[in-house]
Amino acid sequence: MGVDCTLFQQLVDLSTRFRPSGRSLMLGRQAFKIEPPFAKSYEKALRRAGIEEKRFHFLQEDGYAETLFRNLGLGEMETMDYAPYEGPVIQQDLNEPVPAKLHGKFDFIFDGGTIEHVFNVPQALENVFRMLKPGGRFVSANGMNGWVGHGMYQFSPELVWTFWKRKCQCLVHICTGIHKIPGTAKPLNFPDAAETGRRLRLKGMIPEGRVYLYYEIEKTSEEIRAGSALQSDYQVKWADA
Repeated sequence: MGVDCTLFQQLVDLSTRFRPSGRSLMLGRQAFKIEPPFAKSYEKALRRAGIEEKRFHFLQEDGYAETLFRNLGLGEMETMDYAPYEGPVIQQDLNEPVPAKLHGKFDFIFDGGTIEHVFNVPQALENVFRMLKPGGRFVSANGMNGWVGHGMYQFSPELVWTFWKRKCQCLVHICTGIHKIPGTAKPLNFPDAAETGRRLRLKGMIPEGRVYLYYEIEKTSEEIRAGSALQSDYQVKWADA
């Protein structure tokens, strides 16, 4: 797991729109290092955001990403992981419910590719929801396409709209597909199928190579709606019938 150039660009942009006032958490201890072929892309992202520091200002000696988040104003990152080998602050199996003492404690949670490695995805997502404060933000970047064999899953934008918007009543600020290699393809912005009334049509639109599903959501309610999470376009059809 790690923050590559593409995710660095997204985090720099996020820092211009959102600053947590309380605790911040990353799922898995993310690494951060400069990818030499994309050196100019780091600097361009910083200049677009009005940040004068060079890319090296965000590095730390052990190769992890706490300094990156701190220097972008995204908080003093705590880490959560299943195993102790990378020194997480909180040791937790996301397949299981998080303890009540962690509910509503975080203003910002970042997942840079952890939940795709967790078998019980619904529980992992509910854990994130429970740990966020109202008004808190969750930012996720997991494999959407081209990552077969990397984790247990690749994810569809439908998951964002069905689970986060309708099941959890959250605001979806961004839901997009972003290529892992900067400049390879334009981001794909994914609308809500419940609003368009039809399923996403993406044939021929997904570029070759590894593509992230990147999204940002904001918690607005303490409760998850009862009942199953149902796919958006089917809900529209059933309602019309």
